Amino acid sequence: MSPRTVAVVGAGPAGLMAAEVLSAAGLAVTVYERMPSVGRKFLMAGRGGLNLTHSEALPMFLGRYGAARDRLEPLLETFSPAALTAWAEALGQETFVGSSGRVFPRTLKASPLLRAWLGRLAAQGVGIEVRHEWLGWDPAGALTFATPRGAHTVQADAVVLALGGASWPRLGSDGSWTGLLEAAGAAVTALRPANMGCDVAWSPVFRDRFQGLPVKNVALSFAGQTARGEAMVTRAGLEGGAIYALSASLREAIAAEGQAELVFDLRPDQSIAQLTDRLQAPHGGQTLSSYLRKVMRMSPVEIGLLREAHGIDLPTAPGAMARRIKAAPIRLTGVQPIARAISSAGGVDWDGVDEGLMLKARPGVFVAGEMLDWEAPTGGYLLQASFATGVAAAHGVLRRLA
Repeated sequence: MSPRTVAVVGAGPAGLMAAEVLSAAGLAVTVYERMPSVGRKFLMAGRGGLNLTHSEALPMFLGRYGAARDRLEPLLETFSPAALTAWAEALGQETFVGSSGRVFPRTLKASPLLRAWLGRLAAQGVGIEVRHEWLGWDPAGALTFATPRGAHTVQADAVVLALGGASWPRLGSDGSWTGLLEAAGAAVTALRPANMGCDVAWSPVFRDRFQGLPVKNVALSFAGQTARGEAMVTRAGLEGGAIYALSASLREAIAAEGQAELVFDLRPDQSIAQLTDRLQAPHGGQTLSSYLRKVMRMSPVEIGLLREAHGIDLPTAPGAMARRIKAAPIRLTGVQPIARAISSAGGVDWDGVDEGLMLKARPGVFVAGEMLDWEAPTGGYLLQASFATGVAAAHGVLRRLA
């Protein structure tokens, strides 16, 4: 008897992982990708070292997913950070844990891992068809694709959709699938930027002098949340890991109020009392900028940020200056568009899928990856959930076809 067939639409981490699990179980799997090659966003992630996952304890790890934690928890327990690390090692890609707890392949590149992965998929009989843009279903329920050779239809026993969100659309995920699923009766929450930069109305002098420079080892606070890390000054505003960790709250506040006040602690490892004590050193005729550089080891961009937050005329009294260093408010006026974001929020509503990630409105069709309504900060959480939902969708297909 011929094996059951599965069409996987989308050749990112979620789609390729679903294809691996399904083909290993003996199903005939073909992956359809709209771009000329597979894994383009995965390769882009590799430019920063390919942060696969994170080594922190699972309860803390799960907390990074916010409102989607309860729905993702069983999926991440089934395919955990340890399982993802073991999977990469089995492909011949040695991993290591960085000083921040993040997990990387030893090569710090995505291409060797992707090549080994595609080799495994080929050995398992997975077919890959590129330049196939999914257009929905025909009246008979077959998948329809636009290809360079014209229209193409595919009948399969099950379908896994792993089409991504809407960030970095030039790499293949543009969110155009939302209308197709809504037309099929699925509930879809509007896609919004996540892990995105925020707009700041910098003074021209600060913007022109400091754009492209990092503010390192800071603590950023907003709405009772604090994130440690780095913020990057851009011409439009701020980007960087510490910004991304707060991006969900910042985005919602800016959408509701039109602005948000983000507070910088430029010396998070020192108390106000410790800073005040250091600032007792005499000025000796130095300018305030020179004094802060020598006594506080502050960089020019940090001093400029203080002036953006508190005005040009900073206090010379040690206690007052210490308080300003520990709390420098910067007003955010907007967020960068979704096309410039690292990831996206929104997508297929969790209530619209069963525990196997099958669409209730379209039986036999499963969804995985960033198409689902979840978001997480950078640090390995995005790739981990994409892989885990790919595994979960494959398990859902296997249960259905059994």
